[in-house]
Amino acid sequence: MLTVGVDVGGTSVRAGVVDADGTVLDTARAATPGQDTALESAIVGVIAELAARHPVCAVGLALAGFVTPDRRVVRFAPHLPWRGVPVADRIAERCALPVVIEHDANAAALAERRFGAASGSGARARSILFIALGTGIGAALLIDGRLYRGAHGVAPELGHLRVVPDGRPCPCGKRGCWERYCSGTALVTTLVELLAADPSASPTLARMAKLEARGITGRQVATAARDGDPLGRRAMAELARWLGEGLALVADVYDPELVVIGGGVSGSATLFLDDAREHYARVVTGGQHRPLARIRTAQLGEEGGVIGAAELAREARSRR
Repeated sequence: MLTVGVDVGGTSVRAGVVDADGTVLDTARAATPGQDTALESAIVGVIAELAARHPVCAVGLALAGFVTPDRRVVRFAPHLPWRGVPVADRIAERCALPVVIEHDANAAALAERRFGAASGSGARARSILFIALGTGIGAALLIDGRLYRGAHGVAPELGHLRVVPDGRPCPCGKRGCWERYCSGTALVTTLVELLAADPSASPTLARMAKLEARGITGRQVATAARDGDPLGRRAMAELARWLGEGLALVADVYDPELVVIGGGVSGSATLFLDDAREHYARVVTGGQHRPLARIRTAQLGEEGGVIGAAELAREARSRR
């Protein structure tokens, strides 16, 4: 069975036709409109484009937001216009295909479990934690191969664990959330703070920050760190420390066997992951007297959400 996975992001809608082996056979893309009807039309458009070229039988949507346990309704999505909307039914009616929706971190975690970093030897892990480092932090937990969604379909929202009381403000309304210190956004915030304290420490990044109309990006910070820039390296070291700190906190609650680090920031994992592992092992409770989680980087990249959504659609279609 061929199915369509759609990753609905804040700036773009990315869709792919995926086979049972997790291979993306074809793709389509559209910009993300800000109004709900227009967004649904954009999604239907990319599905129709792919369905015209392939015999697809179901659709999965992956998005960052709260989804009801039956995976039919989007309760809330911070970067999308839906609030309590039966998105699955609306899209299904318009494209004449069965549709399921899922949190994008859950979809990516499932894809890594079936086809990526948590497959093979990782498949023997009974508990797998997926952490997506991007604009913020997305997270998913798999227990015995099944996604854990919590009582109301919103777990685990780990990016908003408070790690610094009265710390950096977060769009969620709290202060000091983990994702404010460990994400692509956090990487930029840390660099800006370091530049404010000592602009002469990195003339290159200081000049870049002034010239860039939209401000410097996390990718530029990572590139600077890779090139040996001292402030870029310090910002990356801070991200590593906070990743290790957060993983230790989460391990005290979930005690996972395997942690998979994904998201856009994971592309720079060689700059921070070894330090994060060391910090995690140093601060986790009883670290010298317990097995520690294996920590790997994701293998599927930005296609993980599309592949996972398509796999969920395949599962739902098989149960019909």
